[in-house]
Amino acid sequence: MVKKYERTVMKAVALCFKPYLKPEEAMIYCNLGRTQLNKKCEDYGIYKNESGYYKKEELDKMLSGQPSEIEIKAKQVRMRFR
Repeated sequence: MVKKYERTVMKAVALCFKPYLKPEEAMIYCNLGRTQLNKKCEDYGIYKNESGYYKKEELDKMLSGQPSEIEIKAKQVRMRFR
């Protein structure tokens, strides 16, 4: 029989290899609460796909601290109007 902590570790390892994450898995992966995850995803322009999953690559960009696509586009627009 698998113990509870072993099951938790196996699930955490499995998260590292999945390309798409459910909202609950994304909260664990990002170590954020539901509202914090929603706010941060909104700031970075990350949305769920039609199936309700987050793309892990986009979450990785958010966690790495890279500027969001929205910030990059805003800077380009500002440069055009100067």
